[in-house]
Amino acid sequence: MLCRYKKAFEKIAMGLLSFMPDQKDLKLLQETIRQYDTDPNWQLFLWKQEDDFIGLVGVEIADDEWIVRHISVDPSHRGEGLGKEMIKQLSKMDMDCVIAACDQTAPFIQKCKAMLEEADKEI
Repeated sequence: MLCRYKKAFEKIAMGLLSFMPDQKDLKLLQETIRQYDTDPNWQLFLWKQEDDFIGLVGVEIADDEWIVRHISVDPSHRGEGLGKEMIKQLSKMDMDCVIAACDQTAPFIQKCKAMLEEADKEI
């Protein structure tokens, strides 16, 4: 289940963000979290499974798009479809918005969109 980020989850969020290739530096991680804390157009969500946060997705809301800036899943839970499920849940949060990608997340988002479109055709 997607849960909106709260300051109390900062260390967990920073840990999950650190799994992204460009988020290895502590200062950069702190700047990224600060961006989500201070900019109302940047929203961060954590994926909770049972009692643990095991994934996160961060978006920039611009006009009618939700641009996925960050997406990460704990390595011990990769390959379970959690990233795709997070994108699916995001798309349900605001049906009028389009899920878009930045350069860094584009390959994954394109794959997710293709899989979601296929699933819609089967229904």
